[in-house]
Order: sequence, then C-alpha cells, then structure tokens
Amino acid sequence: MEKKLYRIRNGSMLAGVCTGIAAYFNVDVNIVRLGAVILACMGGVGIIPYIVAAIILPEG
Repeated sequence: MEKKLYRIRNGSMLAGVCTGIAAYFNVDVNIVRLGAVILACMGGVGIIPYIVAAIILPEG
C-alpha cells in the first residue's frame, strides 16, 4: 500500500498542511502544529515551507 501526502481540510486550522503531515507520519497533529509554530518563531524558517506545501500538496 502506497502512502501519499495530502492536505486534509477536515479538522484543520489553516490550509490542512499540519493535519496531512500528522496523518502521513501517524503522529498527533498537535505535535506537528507545535513544531510548525516553533520553526515560525525561529526567524520565520517554517513559514515559507508551509506556504509552499499549502500550494503544492493536493487536497485529500
């Protein structure tokens, strides 16, 4: 069975990127969101990848 990375809008806060990443890696979505916030606070390192993922990843 092939795993694919999707944005998941159901239960998402913004674009569903963190929810999709959490489902792909089978971890709690709050851990992924916390990591995204920490990266965003560290000089904005996580903002550009989040925007790119929101544009590129298909909605699932």
